[in-house]
Amino acid sequence: MRTTIKLIILSLFVILSGTIAQAQDSTQKVPNLTSVAHIGFVYPVSSNGRKAGEYTNAFSLHILAGLSKAETGTSIAGISNVVRKNARGAQVAGISNHLGSTTGSATIAGIANIVKGRAEGVMTAGVLNKSASLKGAQVAGFANLADNSTSESVQVAGFLNKSDSVNSSLAGFINMDKHAQVQVAGFINTTGNAHTQVAGFMNIAKKVKGVQVAGFLNIADSSDYPIGLINLVKGGEKQLSISIDESSTTILSFKSGGRTLYGIIGVGYNFKDKKSKYALQGGIGAHLPLLSHFRINLEVTSTSLTDFKRWEYHRASFGAYPAYRFGRKIEVFAGPTFNHVYTKNGAAQDLVSHYFWTREKGNNKFQGTYIGGTLGVQVKL
Repeated sequence: MRTTIKLIILSLFVILSGTIAQAQDSTQKVPNLTSVAHIGFVYPVSSNGRKAGEYTNAFSLHILAGLSKAETGTSIAGISNVVRKNARGAQVAGISNHLGSTTGSATIAGIANIVKGRAEGVMTAGVLNKSASLKGAQVAGFANLADNSTSESVQVAGFLNKSDSVNSSLAGFINMDKHAQVQVAGFINTTGNAHTQVAGFMNIAKKVKGVQVAGFLNIADSSDYPIGLINLVKGGEKQLSISIDESSTTILSFKSGGRTLYGIIGVGYNFKDKKSKYALQGGIGAHLPLLSHFRINLEVTSTSLTDFKRWEYHRASFGAYPAYRFGRKIEVFAGPTFNHVYTKNGAAQDLVSHYFWTREKGNNKFQGTYIGGTLGVQVKL
């Protein structure tokens, strides 16, 4: 235990020493010292001694930690590498690398890579990568932080990516970038302007040129191709719709999106089936404008009927709805639908009788395909 405590204290001392060394005035004139190999235990117990911070080394190997001015080859340390200026080649440390800048390098640390200036190359850390400027790739188990990035940048983190401007960000939970080309996150993406965003739950952006894909919500000032159940786009459309189909299922839905794509989320009631009365619907649609007041709305939806105890009726539908707008807000639509139904235990199976394809399996499972129709009216919000 005492040995472990001593190593921790020594590690903190090394990290603090590296931070102080990096903070020295870059204009300070020091001798241009070089070394083929720098071998040591911990600063200043090494082949370069107390002047280790003034040496440029081709190779460095330290049992615990080492300090140098620059590295042109490989530097390996059990705990930390501290390089005041630029590092090339490979830096491998059991805990952390503290570098002034990197050029064409591979920087690998068990916990953290901290680069005061520009990071050009690959950085991999078990917890954190942090740099002032990024050009290349960052891979971290928890977070990547870069104040500024170039168009060649890539970030991959188990939890968080944060930068000023980045080409691609991939995070298990959240991406937070001021500007981004592509963002992919398990939960949420936030940025200023973006080309493409993909999130498990929500995307937030100002101007999106490409596609926004979210499991639930997209928010943007401008986005023509959002794919999500709810899309709050300033320059887009929001409509409240009520419709009825061939199975007597009435749906009240909220439709929201850009000028082209929109999301659908709705609730409803079936007037035929005595058990599976309540309807839930979700889907996506696309506007195809033809005239100033006339267009065709294409919609793909998934509808479930339930009594909130059993979920045994599911229907996937594709509909093409010619729509005419009266004035600025009211739109009437009607059109055919292609439907595929999956039921269990006969739930709502007899809502329609004109199936042109059916298939029955054991355990009272039924599938059927049929042509139907939907009509309705919607109001622009």
